[in-house]
Amino acid sequence: MEKVMRLASEKGVVIFSRSTCCLCYTVSILFRELGVTPEVHEIDLDPEGPEMERYLARLGCSGPVPAVFIGGNLVGSTNEVMSLHLGGALLPLLAPYQDHADHALS
Repeated sequence: MEKVMRLASEKGVVIFSRSTCCLCYTVSILFRELGVTPEVHEIDLDPEGPEMERYLARLGCSGPVPAVFIGGNLVGSTNEVMSLHLGGALLPLLAPYQDHADHALS
């Protein structure tokens, strides 16, 4: 779906979310704590939301939301993001998009 790919590539870090999803909120907070302000698209508030959700599932996202894109590439859902973070591979992906160069990388 062209809209999903366009939105996913407009900013460095993009999260497709639902306004009531606690895991979406958690992933968004993680990125903020790592110095990145993600662009969040609430698909439940978008008239094309159901179609967007089906498209994200077809892309291979393990859960329809959150669907996280970094640099225009699908990273995955909560499990994939947390696995990358715990394995030390998330910060290098986020480095180009960090808001502050002096942010602590913990």
